[in-house]
Amino acid sequence: MFSFIALVVVPGALVAAYLWAVSVDQYASVVGFSVRSEDSSPTPDLLGQLRELSGASSTDTDILYEFIQSQELVERINADLDLTRRYSAHQKQDPVFSYDPSGSIEDLVEYWQRMVRIAYDPNTGLMEITALAFTPQDAQDIAQAILDESTLRINELSAIARADATRYAQEELGVALERLREARLAVTKFRMQTQIVDPALDIQGRMGLLNSLQVELATALIDQDLLRETTNADDPRLWTLERRIEVIRARITDERSRFGAGGEGPGGEDYATLVGEFERLNVDLQFAETAYTGARATYEAALISAQRTSRYLAAHVKPTMAETSRYPQREVILAVFMLFAFLVWATGALIYYSVRDRR
Repeated sequence: MFSFIALVVVPGALVAAYLWAVSVDQYASVVGFSVRSEDSSPTPDLLGQLRELSGASSTDTDILYEFIQSQELVERINADLDLTRRYSAHQKQDPVFSYDPSGSIEDLVEYWQRMVRIAYDPNTGLMEITALAFTPQDAQDIAQAILDESTLRINELSAIARADATRYAQEELGVALERLREARLAVTKFRMQTQIVDPALDIQGRMGLLNSLQVELATALIDQDLLRETTNADDPRLWTLERRIEVIRARITDERSRFGAGGEGPGGEDYATLVGEFERLNVDLQFAETAYTGARATYEAALISAQRTSRYLAAHVKPTMAETSRYPQREVILAVFMLFAFLVWATGALIYYSVRDRR
């Protein structure tokens, strides 16, 4: 009986006296929210674009769950609300439940995790936070600060997601644009060096000249045949027609030689090589234009998709203002202490009687 009184009754009485006579009342402010994403459907209906609300991936809520318990959040809120002052206001009267103002930031984070309680359901994505403080206003201010900082973090995550969705498409667009610029510069350089705007048009012009020479050659041959039938071989006109036919044939041979290997083109270069080089550059230019068009369409589609999807924090419970103090939970604390004290006493008594019986 003496050991029971010494180990259970007396400590329990001291704890009860501290809880009801010394400890300061604490007030709770509750805030509940979830991470949501708003997706707009591109399919129109009678009312225009449809918008569907769906739960965001669990990763976003898990990140937020860890962020609320992090040192970063504690430092931000401490800078805005001076948590050290609010939590240590009753430190002299209630050193057990109050914060020691001489503690480090790690101590403040540890105390924060005692005063801020998180209830999180991964299945539904709902999160409920209970912020404790020594005044109702302080508790509501802390809960509101948690909601505000969580909203900022979700906005940052949403901005990062949109940037990630468009970064690859933007990089591809930049590569395609640089390739198109290089292809156009190559075609411009070729035209400046060869003084040919388009070899195809130049070929058409030369083919027109060749066709004209062939027509003139045929006309001259016909005139020669007609003149031989009506005059003798010593007629000067016949000699003139023969000379004309030779000149036309030589010109035709010269024009045809330009299109073969070794043919002299503009600037004295090989005409066939010039045409082949221009065709290669033109194919590269067309490919670059097609690639740029595709990259541009992909980038615009990525922008539209990123703009249609955005994350935001939906608060289903605004920070509440407490009217009565329900913390610390004195009855629960006393009951748990008495239970453990009784278990310690009972274990010690069993050990004592077991040792005594053996002796």
